[in-house]
Amino acid sequence: MKLTVAELAERIGAELTGEGSGEIIAVGAVKTAGPGEVTFVANDKHIPLLKKSQAGAVIVAKRVEGLGRPQLVVKNVDAALIEVLNIFAPKLKAAAEGIDPTAKLGQNVKIAKGVSVGAGVVIDDGVEIGENSVIAAGCKIGESSRIGENCRLDGNVVVYHNCTIGNNVIIQANATIGSTGFGYSFIDGSHKLIPHNGGVVIEDFVEIGAGTCVDRAKFGNTIIGAGTKIDNLVQIAHNAVIGKCCLIVSQVGVSGSCKIGDGAVLAGQVGLVDNIEIGAGTMIGAQAGVMSGTEPGEKLLGSPAMDIRDAMKVFGLMKRLPKMAESLKQLHKRMEILEAAENNKK
Repeated sequence: MKLTVAELAERIGAELTGEGSGEIIAVGAVKTAGPGEVTFVANDKHIPLLKKSQAGAVIVAKRVEGLGRPQLVVKNVDAALIEVLNIFAPKLKAAAEGIDPTAKLGQNVKIAKGVSVGAGVVIDDGVEIGENSVIAAGCKIGESSRIGENCRLDGNVVVYHNCTIGNNVIIQANATIGSTGFGYSFIDGSHKLIPHNGGVVIEDFVEIGAGTCVDRAKFGNTIIGAGTKIDNLVQIAHNAVIGKCCLIVSQVGVSGSCKIGDGAVLAGQVGLVDNIEIGAGTMIGAQAGVMSGTEPGEKLLGSPAMDIRDAMKVFGLMKRLPKMAESLKQLHKRMEILEAAENNKK
């Protein structure tokens, strides 16, 4: 793909400031972009970097004075960047409609028009797949599961039996949906697995990253709400209920029967103890260990997790601990000297 700066501005609805005849062939970071690349600045603190940038054009929210290169002024830099990245994305070969001859289909399988089923896919009895969905090579779909329209399951995704996946869902490679939950009872000297007879419901427009696991429920369903985005290598345990439009970052662990409200954000490696409820809009910082439920809109950090303002005070004190320990040591020595002198007077 090759566009002039003026053509790119027209494509994304930007106001062009400066010369528009230069050619753009790619998108680059502000520090590394070359003359044939467009870059972007979404935060004012990064504007000074533009002075040294070699980019052929820059996407900005407002005109930058004294900048000697074309500027594409837009209302929302992030939205414009998404559009530009899509314009210059690699043009990969589209998945071929139809069923690969190496795929294995069970009985009473219903596959709608426009579906692509890749090499080595196994689809068990009673499965339904909606229009224009793509099931990539090596996937396994268990009995009586349903996959909606316009879904994309990348290579080697496993969907166990009795799972329901909505429309416009993306599940990246090697993710597992509907595996048995980690629930045991210690009986007669050994751990006995508790049957998990429920299912998983993934609502519309959910995206699930590579290697993520969503366990099936003991009874009822584990639920991932519409619009939620889950990163790679996340564990969602049995009977968890994730709200709508949540963001869950890599290596988060959500324990059994947790409930997470709409719009919550869990940063990397957050861990939730079981059976707690996280309020809508809650934001939890990286590596936090959450031991109890939260009210809507809270901001937590630390392990155990606490209000972010308290956590920052604790972290500040932790940095001072070595000096405080040394001061305490010196104070202890002085006390010993004073006590020895006092004892000599007696």
